[in-house]
Amino acid sequence: MTMKNPIPILEHRTDCIVYHAQAEVLNKDEAGWIGGNAPAYFDDKNKNNLIDQQQAIHIQPEGLTYFFYLSLLHPFNPEKMISIFIPKDYDEYVEHNIYPDCAIKVIEHPISLESSKDTFTHPSLIKHSISQGKVIGDLDSMESPFLIKVGGTPRLIQQEDYYTTELQQQSFSFLLQVDEEGYPETLLAEDGSYPFGFGALYVYAKIDKNEIMQPVAGFWQFS
Repeated sequence: MTMKNPIPILEHRTDCIVYHAQAEVLNKDEAGWIGGNAPAYFDDKNKNNLIDQQQAIHIQPEGLTYFFYLSLLHPFNPEKMISIFIPKDYDEYVEHNIYPDCAIKVIEHPISLESSKDTFTHPSLIKHSISQGKVIGDLDSMESPFLIKVGGTPRLIQQEDYYTTELQQQSFSFLLQVDEEGYPETLLAEDGSYPFGFGALYVYAKIDKNEIMQPVAGFWQFS
């Protein structure tokens, strides 16, 4: 699903778009994938050199080894995708979990097919397709599991103001969250663990009229 006008979702916030993960390959009906190989766009990069120049100023710390997490077709730009990478070192991103010191990387890039290379493949995640998004009421989204929620208001695990203090000061607004409550049972490998401790990642962006700019990892929380 690509919406030409994000205003109802990102300004009024009474509705949102929710996505789910499915084990079967959805082909033309999929909105992206979680697990598996990174997009081919990243084939010329390696685990220690995953810097998108437009994003680099917002990404700290540098020099980490990264795994691919997921890619989603941009819900408001039909020519773009949003890909998320997480450090291999869990302790590193536990320590660096809030913007501007969040170690999770959120990179907007041109649409790209899945690579045949496993350079960034996460060993704990079995590839699943992400289904096309569905618009529902924001209140309804608080009562049912989802993998990704775009727009509306974030469903938080901890209600603490310090998570958003710096984001608000720099005029970032909530864009989407990835919630591990929405994982199918088949997504984790047999000996795998939840990358976010059965938690959620919250992505923010600068939103100006119909333009979505500078998506960043705002913070993540675990239960």
